[in-house]
Amino acid sequence: MALTLGAAVSTGPAAAQATPADMAIIRRPAFDVEAATRHYPDTLTPAQKAKSDAYFEGGYWLQLWGLVYALGVAGVFLGLGLSRWLRARTERLPRRWQRNWAYAALYLLLAAGLSFPLSVYEGFVREHQYGLSNQTFGAWLGEDLKGLAVSVGFGSLLVLALYGAIRRAGARWWVWSTAIVGAFVVMAVAVGPVFISPLFNHYTPLPAGPVRAGILSMARANGVPADNVYYFDASKQSKRISANVSGLGRTIRVSLNDNLLRRCTPAEVQAVMGHELGHYVLNHIPKMLVFLLLLVGVSFWGVDWAFGRLVRRYGARWGVAGLADVGGLPLLAALFAVAGFLATPVTNTLVRTNEQEADLFGLNAARQPDGFAAIAMKLSEYRKIEPTPLEEIIFFDHPSGRTRVQAAMRWKAEHLDGR
Repeated sequence: MALTLGAAVSTGPAAAQATPADMAIIRRPAFDVEAATRHYPDTLTPAQKAKSDAYFEGGYWLQLWGLVYALGVAGVFLGLGLSRWLRARTERLPRRWQRNWAYAALYLLLAAGLSFPLSVYEGFVREHQYGLSNQTFGAWLGEDLKGLAVSVGFGSLLVLALYGAIRRAGARWWVWSTAIVGAFVVMAVAVGPVFISPLFNHYTPLPAGPVRAGILSMARANGVPADNVYYFDASKQSKRISANVSGLGRTIRVSLNDNLLRRCTPAEVQAVMGHELGHYVLNHIPKMLVFLLLLVGVSFWGVDWAFGRLVRRYGARWGVAGLADVGGLPLLAALFAVAGFLATPVTNTLVRTNEQEADLFGLNAARQPDGFAAIAMKLSEYRKIEPTPLEEIIFFDHPSGRTRVQAAMRWKAEHLDGR
């Protein structure tokens, strides 16, 4: 009779050949995945869970308020005549592209100014209320202005290119515009690690040691073309732990922040970096770019339909002659805000699916299930641990803490026999 896991011990010849290790496997109690999963959330106090839930659930309302603010900004530009005034000022420039570029840049600046109260609350006040920020208001404002400069610089060029497509492509403008957005996004992903991220943080090669050696070993073993690991000073801004594999081609960079190094064990760091390497190996960046282009194309098509109907009805009142009129930019921005809000469950689900794939890759690469589960609890400072299934589908762009711990414990049961 063959000896099987969990079967009664036979007294025949096969039993006589059983080794002590075989007998230990038979006698070892089955690893209880659910009990092991429950252990990790139970390490948090009720007060910690309540604080985490309140912070994350507040984000649901911020998404709605962001949409309301976007519509309100459009109302100021169109309903109160700010767009007319702005276009009158820029009409003095001799060339159309100069007028469009100037209008776009000034629009982005003024729209940011109108949204500044919400930005202050969301980026500074709320982060301090929940003990997540390390910045003074002056430091936060300085970085916010840097971000605004980058947004105005890239954004105004993008708007200029889009209005060029509208003039030249006619009814097919949304196809050309989708391609233009794709080109800008690819460029931003490629140059981001080298030219944009260093504007906000200082990147330094991680010193030689077991942590660096372990990360590069995982990278080599999984075909990630990285010969260095960088860490950056995120602690000057926040208490959050994070890491990433960013860039395209020669700009690919493996990075982790100093909070991760200071607050986490080597096993936890290894678990996080295994996850991040998974994003590269599983081609999540190009996959997300393709999905983004599809979503942008559908959004452009829908915006084209809605813009035409609204302008036919309210264009004279707003001073918008048609789609090629740059004075309609506030309306385009408002319609894209609505499209983005409605697409939130779809985009969250796609990103969350990629994150789950990277989680499983990281577990196989790093083999640190308990380190990964412990990290999930540390992320609970700003992510709800145990949402309802529907809540996770709609609002979560990463798996919840409980989902991640359960995946780690399932992996542990199958690979480490619960040890």
